Amino acid sequence: MVVASRRANLFRWLEIGAGVALAIMIVATWTAFSTTPDETELLPTRQISFLLVGTLVPAMALVVLFGRRLALRRAAGSTARLHVRLVFVFSIIAAVPTLLVAVFAAVLFQSGVDFWFSGPSRGLFESTADLAEGFFEQNQYEVAQETRAMAGDMLVLLQKRSGPDLADRAFLEDYTYQMQAREITESAILQAFPDGKMTTAVAIGLVEGNEPATKGAAALPQLKEGKPEVVFANKERIEAVTPIDTAAGIYLYNARNIEALSFNNYQLASQIIEQYSALTTRARALQLRFNLALFFVSLALVIFAVWFALRFADRQVEPLTNLVLAARKVGAGNFSLRVEGRTGADEIGLLNRAFNRMTAQLEAQTDDLVRANHELDERRAFIEAVLESMTAGIVSIDEDGTIQLMNTSARALLFDDPSQDGRGRAFAEISPQIAGVMEQGGDRGIVTLNRGADLLTLAVRIAPATGGKVITFEDITRQLLDQRRAAWSDVARRIAHEIKNPLTPIQLATERLKRRYRTKVGDDAALFDELTSTIVRQVGALRKMVDEFSSFARLPKPVFRDENALDLVRQAVFLQEVAHQDIAFTFDTPEGEVPLSCDRHQFGQAMTNVLKNAVEAVEARAAEEGEGFAGKIAVSIAPGDDVVDICVTDNGVGLPADRDRIAEPYVTTREKGTGLGLAIVTKIVEEHGGEMSFAPAPDGGTQVILRFARTPEEPASEETPA
Repeated sequence: MVVASRRANLFRWLEIGAGVALAIMIVATWTAFSTTPDETELLPTRQISFLLVGTLVPAMALVVLFGRRLALRRAAGSTARLHVRLVFVFSIIAAVPTLLVAVFAAVLFQSGVDFWFSGPSRGLFESTADLAEGFFEQNQYEVAQETRAMAGDMLVLLQKRSGPDLADRAFLEDYTYQMQAREITESAILQAFPDGKMTTAVAIGLVEGNEPATKGAAALPQLKEGKPEVVFANKERIEAVTPIDTAAGIYLYNARNIEALSFNNYQLASQIIEQYSALTTRARALQLRFNLALFFVSLALVIFAVWFALRFADRQVEPLTNLVLAARKVGAGNFSLRVEGRTGADEIGLLNRAFNRMTAQLEAQTDDLVRANHELDERRAFIEAVLESMTAGIVSIDEDGTIQLMNTSARALLFDDPSQDGRGRAFAEISPQIAGVMEQGGDRGIVTLNRGADLLTLAVRIAPATGGKVITFEDITRQLLDQRRAAWSDVARRIAHEIKNPLTPIQLATERLKRRYRTKVGDDAALFDELTSTIVRQVGALRKMVDEFSSFARLPKPVFRDENALDLVRQAVFLQEVAHQDIAFTFDTPEGEVPLSCDRHQFGQAMTNVLKNAVEAVEARAAEEGEGFAGKIAVSIAPGDDVVDICVTDNGVGLPADRDRIAEPYVTTREKGTGLGLAIVTKIVEEHGGEMSFAPAPDGGTQVILRFARTPEEPASEETPA
């Protein structure tokens, strides 16, 4: 391990050293090529060879070391030594000849460059350039002299003419003869005007795009100063302008273009000289470009050799590498792995077959264990799913009473926040009521506990389990309420049936006694009237009570229609406000309509009963506190997406102590109440898909919230008992 670590450190230092050497040589090469003042001078052959070799050696060393690192990584440590040896051998075989060839090519190229850019070669091209330049100047001189001589001859021709026409045939023939004798390819007679403008009077042999008047206008200032002729020379032609008759403003323009053979040879020589001059200025750049090409080609050959060595090593040691990797995967738990490839009669094939038999046996044994664990996991998942789907709360505790497991229903019943988890806590701390049933030694019981503002009734069962107990409890609050409501409905039907029938005969008999015997009682007539009136009044009270019993027991099925809840609530509030003007009613209404599907009559009945209860609560408190008390009832509507909440808040006497039973039948705190008003409201709200809740108001009164579904479902039809 220590030897491997030292070897890794050695190669790491070699990589760092090669990288530093390569950076130094790159900087030295750049400095050598960029600091020499004369760009046309070449670097010496020895210096170029040293820079090339000094840059190639560390670069090739980095490639070989990188190939070694790749070999180690691809062999995964199993056959790294063999990979490294193969890479090293192929790298040396490729690097040494490549380095020698690169040095030889650099020396050969440098020798050729030294010859072509040596002093004699440059002198030869410079002499050629001087000869071409002299030839060009000689042509300029000849064009100037011929133009001056031709101007004299043209003056004589013009003086001999009798007419003003310069385009007659004889004049043009003489003009053309003058041009051909002097090897002039383009000529023109120019006319100058006092304002400095110049036009072409006669022209012979002009090529397209040539404007002699432009050259004449450019030469006119020099000619006026006394210069005999003005010469213009470029790569296309040699041009000359001279005066024929200065007083008359007549000038001669002559040009000799590249169509002349001698002048064409001059152009070719000039181009060769220019190309050689351009090549001379780029001699240093060409030298650097060739060295870079040698460097990258040589480096590419070494890289290719390393790549080939890696491929060859992978192919040769692949069976061993696969076997080592397979053994590691089997050690990690992959018993289904089989080694593919060589399974012949050699040692590698024998080893592969033995390895495959071993993994097959391990896989069979592991499958049996996995299958057993899978069955256990399925059973556990099934039990957990059953526990989570049950509506009853289930808690598993150990012998010390510490919670081990709780399902979702248990958390919802025992905690205000269902996301809490009581595992690891003492069950007696969370629910002392249920823990009390266990302490008493019973296996079942009924307990009540507070959860927020609600009072829940739970049916508890306790069963022993291995290492502890399993507690099951279910919320039966709604069940008990429904049972009591059903019982009271049955009682109401029976009372209505038994009492309603005798009431009418009693009332009719009393009224008949009053009409027939009132005049016969004498002095007791007043007492007789009072007694008969009392009987009639009490019969009416009984009839009213029976009607309420009938309303509670046989509330008709609601007929839903689209209504505006805002109008219905406003009508109910208005009726109570007119009847009780000593109480301040406020109605907080939202903007726009509040659509609601409801039974208009039952909705108004529910609102009227709630408002009447609020009025009675306010009047009861006013009776207690006297004239200084100001009764208030506030009504508000809060429409939602799926529900409509109607809140009625009063400052009356508030909720009773047993407020959880306030909506049950025949439970009332009023002296004259029957206890059926809120029970009827609860039934109406429930059939409208909502619920009713109570809460204490901030100023000591009561807050009632009626929540109606916007689109309640139609209730199923029920047979009404007779």
